[in-house]
Amino acid sequence: MPHSLLDPSMEDLRAAVRQFAGKRVLIWGDFVADRFLHGSTTRVSREAPALVLKHEREEIRAGGAGNAALNAAALGASVTVLGYVGQDSAGQALLGALRDSSIDVGRLIQVEGRSTPVKTRVMAGGTHTVRQQILRIDQETAWQEDVEEHGIAAHLDAATDWADAVMISDYGLGTIETAAARAWLENAPGVPVILDSRHRLLEFSGVTAATPNEEEAESATGMLLGDDLGAVQDAGKMLLARLECDHLLITRGSHGMSVFGREGAADHLPAHSASEIADVTGAGDTVIAAYTLGLAAGLPALMSARVANVAASLAVRKHGTATVSHDELIGHLGDA
Repeated sequence: MPHSLLDPSMEDLRAAVRQFAGKRVLIWGDFVADRFLHGSTTRVSREAPALVLKHEREEIRAGGAGNAALNAAALGASVTVLGYVGQDSAGQALLGALRDSSIDVGRLIQVEGRSTPVKTRVMAGGTHTVRQQILRIDQETAWQEDVEEHGIAAHLDAATDWADAVMISDYGLGTIETAAARAWLENAPGVPVILDSRHRLLEFSGVTAATPNEEEAESATGMLLGDDLGAVQDAGKMLLARLECDHLLITRGSHGMSVFGREGAADHLPAHSASEIADVTGAGDTVIAAYTLGLAAGLPALMSARVANVAASLAVRKHGTATVSHDELIGHLGDA
């Protein structure tokens, strides 16, 4: 009996992932420099009830929309990023991290006199233990006044000529000015537009698909979801109608994910290998990257979600914000 979207074979899933290679994706979003300070702790300060950290090293990684871009590139896509960084050392480090993954940063605009958003995480532990995050310091920049000045709309219009998909990655820092987004969406861009919005999910009607997590879906609908599939079903239908989108993917942590389409009932996918979780940080970026590439390749939304579900299961086995490579995903599907 041939396999279906409800029960795809491993070869079906591998064939889907192979179609990711070379897909051209524009990621428009809030780019953040994730700064990690690593050190060891052996004592408490005499000055205050606080640990003393012996500094060992620090690094800057691409965070926010940058992590989604790294995931898409790792999965085989040709990625171009659109947004802002400041003309500062954090901005230079962020650009370098993206370039190192062969991401096109030509549309990531360096704004004079502004600071790059930075999230500093202090990672501490004993000499022979895994480092744990003990503190996070956020230095945020709001970009609202820069949107029109730097011609974001023109970059979006041009993307419809070459992109296979556009991802909107909104972390609430102002890069995604909703009036500009709505005006662009109303002109029917002609490519799949996938939305990931942390705080303003309902302000982007007209996208092709959206990928809220459970907390974001609850905030947008006023419903408590948890393991109540009836509530999940109602919330999904409400969001589909409000967003006027074709597809909706609600990620639900250990409960898996739920996929909605205008054409029928939801499909609820259990978490893949849920017993092997090490760290869920950044798993949502892995999901949206894989899901976006699936839609860019013309795959059905349910198949795209199934691949994203497997990719997320690999991401959460790693500590910190992690990517899953095209070859790693193919290899896992070969072993499964």
